[in-house]
Amino acid sequence: MLRLILKRALAALPNLLGVVIITFVLTRALPGDPAAYFAGGAATQEAVDQIRRELGLDRSWPEQFLLYLQGLARGDLGLSLTTGQPVLQELLTRLPASLELVLIALVLACVVAIPLGVMAATHPGSWIDQLCRVVTTMGVSLPTFFTGLLLAYVFYFLLGWAPPPMGRLDAVFSPPPTVTGFFLVDAALAGDPGLWWASLKQLILPTLTMAIFVLAPIARMTRGSMLQVLSSDFVRTARASGLSATTVRVRYALRNALLPVVTTLGMVFGFMLGSSVVVEKVFGWPGVGSYAIDALTASDYAPVQGFVLAMGVLFVALNLFVDVLYTLIDPRMSLEH
Repeated sequence: MLRLILKRALAALPNLLGVVIITFVLTRALPGDPAAYFAGGAATQEAVDQIRRELGLDRSWPEQFLLYLQGLARGDLGLSLTTGQPVLQELLTRLPASLELVLIALVLACVVAIPLGVMAATHPGSWIDQLCRVVTTMGVSLPTFFTGLLLAYVFYFLLGWAPPPMGRLDAVFSPPPTVTGFFLVDAALAGDPGLWWASLKQLILPTLTMAIFVLAPIARMTRGSMLQVLSSDFVRTARASGLSATTVRVRYALRNALLPVVTTLGMVFGFMLGSSVVVEKVFGWPGVGSYAIDALTASDYAPVQGFVLAMGVLFVALNLFVDVLYTLIDPRMSLEH
């Protein structure tokens, strides 16, 4: 299996190169001049030209691209002009914040959506089936920014139950010693229950916002896949053999229905990584999405290129993980297919 995973990883390198090329071209094709932005509105043309030469923007695109590739070969993603810090360092610092938010939201969505989809499929036309339809419709219809603002308005402004939607921790707390970058994990490792609870409270509203949005496709796919499997011949044979309803649903039906659900989870997770910027902006979350948007606003090329490349690497790793899950769920499947 390790050899096949390495083979898949090598096959993904041309895709990553395509991501690098497209991102490089698009960032420079967008309107805006980084040199003029950082020189300021009162700067003279000579000052702007000097900054452009210092940034290397006076060179041709092929020259800039070759310099960028040389930096990538050394593990150098460039320097952020807005923060003055290396892009790689900024991404490594901010990526755990985004991953913690996305992973917890995905787990929460699965805990609700998969059982809801299974019950809706096993009781078609019942109230639970109608509830599943309503939940999925609401999840698709409500934009994430609207859901986030609504939750913050109700639970923070009106009821006062939630902490201020301003980052990963309240101002009275200090971040835990960095081990994994996940505040919940690091606070638990530090043995600080108060800090762990404060980190969890900050996560509740943003994770709910993302979970509500991704709950719909997961529940819908689970329901549809279960309905298809429950009508299969092998399920009818299992029922005719006298097996209990729980055994038929869990051991036979659910296990076979999980394959398209896992595919959906992979797609949803990738989408959540890319679209987390909206939630991060609403709740002041210091993740990679908000970092990339701030850089894009300032025409700061290096952070945008680093963000897209990091997302591409994560998508490749995610696809490999989904392939491995296929073989664990159904050993008849192989990574070779």
